[in-house]
Amino acid sequence: MNIPILMYHQVDTPEPKGTKLRGLTVSPASFASQMALLRLYGYRGLSMHDLEPYLRGEKTGKVVGITFDDGYQNNRIHALPVLQKNGFTATCYGVSTQINGTNAWDQHLGIRQKPLMSRQDWMQWLQGGMEIGSHGRSHADLNTLGAPEANAEIRSSKLELEAEFGCAVRHFCYPYGRYSEAHEAMVRDAGYASATTTNRGRVHAGHDPFALNRIMVARACNWLQFSMKILTAYEDKRS
Repeated sequence: MNIPILMYHQVDTPEPKGTKLRGLTVSPASFASQMALLRLYGYRGLSMHDLEPYLRGEKTGKVVGITFDDGYQNNRIHALPVLQKNGFTATCYGVSTQINGTNAWDQHLGIRQKPLMSRQDWMQWLQGGMEIGSHGRSHADLNTLGAPEANAEIRSSKLELEAEFGCAVRHFCYPYGRYSEAHEAMVRDAGYASATTTNRGRVHAGHDPFALNRIMVARACNWLQFSMKILTAYEDKRS
């Protein structure tokens, strides 16, 4: 059975037209509607931890993975209550050196800096039944780093997040979606159970757990497009 893993970044009021990366912000109203649609279609939204038995083929059912990249504070403010209302869980991938920081990796592009989750925000996220994953130590493009540096980004971020929040960090997300087979091996050897990419398409039991496809949900995604992404092979054909 095909499993969609949704990829979100920010859930907030989108920036003005013409702003770079505006499409990565989904409005709170749109997010709430999308979660309601999942329930209407009989799906359960799950964190990567809760999705593990489905990815291994130990369970079957109508499930959708829900992930957030970067750890924006607006995910805690706007997404968390909606997820709880629907009885869903989700994984947010944090950058371990940017707790209470900003999206500093975008600054050179002239992107407005937005607050990332503080320690208190992350604890509320955990206490709300959600999961923390790793997005590296500094959101570095692994393909631009040597092997020791890339390994440190992957391994140290896990250890730092676990030490900070006292929870297991089992899931990794490649920054910018850029990675190689060598990076897959590093993630596996660091003790993660999975790694998500920006490659389009749904996944299935037996899919390479360290190169999981996802379905990006953008600002302009309407209910019909969202439905097609979930219910049909729309994304698979664009992988």
